[in-house]
Amino acid sequence: MASDGVFLSSSAFSVAFHNPDGQDSPHYIVVLHALSGATVWTANAASPVPPSATLSLTASGLALSLANGSLAWSTPGLSAPVFALHLLPSGELRLLDDANASLWSSFNHPTDTLLPNQLLPVSSSLTSAVSGNDPSPGDYRLLVTPGDAVLQWNPTSRLYWSLSSDARSAKDSNLQVGYFSVNATGLYLLASDRETAVFRMIFPPSASSFSDEFYMAKLDPSGRFRIISSPLNESLSAAIFNTDFVAPINDCDLPNICGPLGICAPGTNSSTCSCPASFGALPSGGCSPVDGSVTASSSCPGEGVAGSTARFMILGNQIGYYGTKFSAPNTFGTNISTCQDLCSANCSCLGFFYRASSKSCYFLEYRIGSLISVGTVNGGATAVGYVKTLSQASPPSGSSSSVRFFIVLLPSTATTLLVISIAIICFERWRRNKRGSNDVTRSKSVSSGLKWPTPAELSEDEEVEKEEEIAIPGLPTRYTYDELLDATNNFQTPIGSGGFGCVYKGQLLDKSLVAVKRINAASTQQGRREFCTEIAVIGNIHHVNLVRLRGFCAQGRKRLLVYEYMNRSSLDRVLFSRNPDLVVLEWKQRLDVAVGAARGLAYLHSGCEHRIIHCDVKPENILLHDNNQVKIADFGLAKLMSPEQSGLFTTMRGTRGYLAPEWLTNAAISDKTDVYSFGMVLLEIVRGRKNRAEESGKELTDSPSPYFPMLALEMHERGTYEELADPRLEGKVNWAELERVVKVALCCLHEEPVSRPSMTAVVAILEGTVPVGEPRSQSLYYLRLYGRGSRGPNLRRGGSATSSTSAGSSASPLLLSYISSQEVSGPR
Repeated sequence: MASDGVFLSSSAFSVAFHNPDGQDSPHYIVVLHALSGATVWTANAASPVPPSATLSLTASGLALSLANGSLAWSTPGLSAPVFALHLLPSGELRLLDDANASLWSSFNHPTDTLLPNQLLPVSSSLTSAVSGNDPSPGDYRLLVTPGDAVLQWNPTSRLYWSLSSDARSAKDSNLQVGYFSVNATGLYLLASDRETAVFRMIFPPSASSFSDEFYMAKLDPSGRFRIISSPLNESLSAAIFNTDFVAPINDCDLPNICGPLGICAPGTNSSTCSCPASFGALPSGGCSPVDGSVTASSSCPGEGVAGSTARFMILGNQIGYYGTKFSAPNTFGTNISTCQDLCSANCSCLGFFYRASSKSCYFLEYRIGSLISVGTVNGGATAVGYVKTLSQASPPSGSSSSVRFFIVLLPSTATTLLVISIAIICFERWRRNKRGSNDVTRSKSVSSGLKWPTPAELSEDEEVEKEEEIAIPGLPTRYTYDELLDATNNFQTPIGSGGFGCVYKGQLLDKSLVAVKRINAASTQQGRREFCTEIAVIGNIHHVNLVRLRGFCAQGRKRLLVYEYMNRSSLDRVLFSRNPDLVVLEWKQRLDVAVGAARGLAYLHSGCEHRIIHCDVKPENILLHDNNQVKIADFGLAKLMSPEQSGLFTTMRGTRGYLAPEWLTNAAISDKTDVYSFGMVLLEIVRGRKNRAEESGKELTDSPSPYFPMLALEMHERGTYEELADPRLEGKVNWAELERVVKVALCCLHEEPVSRPSMTAVVAILEGTVPVGEPRSQSLYYLRLYGRGSRGPNLRRGGSATSSTSAGSSASPLLLSYISSQEVSGPR
């Protein structure tokens, strides 16, 4: 053994008998990264030993023994005799048999660290250390479940972060999770085949590329899950680690960041801790009541403080708790008094939080952590917290004590009743005067022509009073109308509009930018419960190519949706602008937009538990963000369908120019309706203009019609795809990719829905992993008919429009309906 304790080495790692704090004791068997000196695995983390301990390798495995012969740690029973101990360049320590087959691996027994490309199987976990110098198991763990990867606080087993709920994550598949993995591009939850991504979280480009660095994932003693890296530089005397990723992002989401009952409030650079009113700071951290009472422990009668009485102390309004974010409430639809009674009757309940917006009651059980200033973090969600405290009850001192008690009690009770009676009388007089004043005001308003509130307006106030009765699990953050009024500065900055309403730029109290959509009252006839039920489903849809719903408002007849903010506007403004000062989208960027939008639609159609049809796919609903992010918007306002439904809409939805023919024939609307609209969008991406818009500059040769889909069909039949490209690209196009895009676009435009590809197939074709099929000209006849003959007087009158083609086909009633509809307003 070397002087530094190393007894086995590979190119990048070593195994050593190590004492972290440099003292004589305790010692651990560890795997170290050679250059940085970082500990990546500890054998006996829970069983430290003195330097006199002995590590032996036998046919039965590894064993760490004390000087007296007692066993401190060993590998489990193995299926065959051990032949060798081997340390791989990856940092994996293995026991091998005589055929070099692995009998045991340190990767199957991780501690607090995950190395590059190391797989963490489902039901396995990482456990934090107590501190940097004490690798004993700490209070936090990262657990891989069949559907997620979560962070837990061990004393309570409550979650405080999950990969699926992180805004940086995206879901790619509905397969069951098999493994958790980290590599240079991001975090991944993989299916059992170890290749298919179920969830992924891609590191931003600003993060380290790790090309010349050592990196690892570590669950640190504070409960943060980090990706850290260190330069591979032998000249450095000490390791310099940079944090490239951390979860959770907000310090206040950590369970015990401020100690028990400490209130965490985030700041610009760091969070701050304070105590609730009537609580004081403890030297050891956290807060306790200043009146000398103590918080209840998780014990049942007979195990608590003898002679004590329980009461509840308020922790304040706008207070949140980490445990309520990832757990269902103990009760729904109760008032705060019932919540308190239930906690009082539950000996393991240490306190409770009550959320008025959903009438939800959450118990604090097992161990109390830190509190969160919700008004600062979460846009002002109303919550109030109480903690159960115990105080010593004074024993009675005989009958004289009882007499003195009543002598004091009776006068005070009489005084209280008198004050209450006077208050009631004063209130009744004020109410009568107010009613009289209102009558006078109403008569003046009528006589002067001022508008008096209608019964419908008055009933809205009644609805506001009743809105708290709705309690639906899974709802995103609920905002009041006043909160969104403040966030948007009285709806001062419009950034878009559509058939459902206008969108305004806003900023929440946590300084994050949002887009707030005010839904027109005429756009939805849903009641509040139906609206909230649909929002609960939509709010739980997360994909990297879908705009995320952050919250909502359903107050009276007001309906507002709060979305993440996309700072590069919509595709139409970037693609169709002829402003010479704007940069033209290059071909690669256009293809990336097409693939991203296709992925988003494919997830809506086949990746969600509830299949969602968008019904209004167009460039205005494809939003762009920094780092070339592409996201579909307004899917939350589409028709929500169960898996077994196909369904019909009672009214036409969508935008002229992108409407599929089936909208006009009362045929079933399906996901293939979105496919048609997406085909129209693809052609506009290719040409850089609207499908039915005159364009100044170079026109297509031999182009009698400005209807681009027909021209695309004709150029496809000739095989001259180059003429379809946006002239502004100046020929800087991958022609094979352009041909593929045009072909898949035409396939999407087939008249018969069954002939159109699915969006999943469209994604594969655009990515080049599946060959594109040939468009069927007979299924695209209506494009030629509309492009060439829609200006004829017989078509305008809806007459018997027939037009000869090479196939000798004639227009069907469906085609005439389609042409008539398009002619009314034209594609736009």
